Amino acid sequence: MSSISPESLLDVELHPGRPPMLQAAATGDAPGWAAGHRDALRGVVAEHGAVLVRGLGLRDVAEVRAVFERLSTGLMAEREAFAPRRIYADGVYSSAQWPPNQPMCMHHELSYTLEFPGLMMFACLTAPTQGGATGVADAATVLEALPTELTERFEREGWLLTRSYNDEIGSSVIEAFGTDERSAVESYCRANAIEFEWQPDGALRTRQRRSAVVRHPVTGRRCWFNQVAFLNEWTLAPEVREYLIEVYGAEGLPFNTRFGGGDPIGEDVVQLLNEVYEANTAREPWQAGDLMLVDNIRTAHSREPFEGSRDVLVAMADPVRLSDCSPTVEVTGR
Repeated sequence: MSSISPESLLDVELHPGRPPMLQAAATGDAPGWAAGHRDALRGVVAEHGAVLVRGLGLRDVAEVRAVFERLSTGLMAEREAFAPRRIYADGVYSSAQWPPNQPMCMHHELSYTLEFPGLMMFACLTAPTQGGATGVADAATVLEALPTELTERFEREGWLLTRSYNDEIGSSVIEAFGTDERSAVESYCRANAIEFEWQPDGALRTRQRRSAVVRHPVTGRRCWFNQVAFLNEWTLAPEVREYLIEVYGAEGLPFNTRFGGGDPIGEDVVQLLNEVYEANTAREPWQAGDLMLVDNIRTAHSREPFEGSRDVLVAMADPVRLSDCSPTVEVTGR
């Protein structure tokens, strides 16, 4: 494997409003190119938080998986998913199954778990005819742009994620935990600091409190790291929110977020968060064959509404423990 410094990748393009981009010449061997440029690519991600690689010509699942494996220290199996995914291969998934006309707002993948991916990898096999970009936003910049009073409250209290599992909306119990055996689900919840309650109809409800601000384990920079806005009821389209409340009740929404002390998060706060994200979003339309690497702690990502067919493969890699990120709210499994 050749050793190439990030500085030697002179064709990394930096433009306002777009993620860092690199034109690759893979010469028909994308896995080989990825192996030879692994250290340099990871250096670019460390420096800029994300990079979009164009020109690899990625064609199928096997090739994408080989590229993912060469660029990471290990692919992760997803647990506690908020929406179903198709599993293509061990550690290789589809994008979360989310209505194409609805945005997936900025978030950090699995930020509500005790162990989450340090690196997200995306590969586009089929680009949509319109929209569907995976936007990115720098978490430290977002934190600095938010009102101090608000971020200080979240630092003191953390954020609370509530979930109600069913077989119609969001992930089912078996999709989230890999099993629907009650004892196994309960053991997982206890080990991962998740409060749980089985409803009379057999449905599961959970609560978990996490830090909203963490420090990057390598750089030490403070990052706005959570899914407070994305998983909040006020981010849903009004007609979707009204329908879900009518069917499941206000306490039975598939997911919702609160301040860590339990107080509701108002629509005004969610709107502010999404406005700050939007002001700091970089985006580039997908082209078939593209690869994107994202530092999941430093950089939030989103998925914009789209039209047409969109096939973007996803891998979560390089696991990081929350306890290694100086959380402001202490939680421990048992």
